[in-house]
Amino acid sequence: MQIEQSERDGVVVLSTSGRFNMMSAPRVKTRIDETVAAGSARIVVDLSEVDFIDSSGLGALIGGLKTARQAGGDLRIAAAGEQVVTVLKLTNLDRILTPFDTVEDAIHEW
Repeated sequence: MQIEQSERDGVVVLSTSGRFNMMSAPRVKTRIDETVAAGSARIVVDLSEVDFIDSSGLGALIGGLKTARQAGGDLRIAAAGEQVVTVLKLTNLDRILTPFDTVEDAIHEW
């Protein structure tokens, strides 16, 4: 899994691709933690290129959400595919991690 970082309107966008599982989840969580530690607590994770997520991936997102909120920010997810949205709904995590249709929607809702 690759993680690309950019900034839009004061919000850090982390774009990921591939499988978001126990192998890649620690890298994503570490990147979120580093981003917050560097002073950017408003984060959008772009999941448009993620084709699979498991409980480890969900755990990384929830952990990142907690880290961002403790720093006075928030973590949002955007452009999640069908499998990701299904897993979020099955676990009721779509209530905590509301999936936005696009990165722009997630940014502009701030």
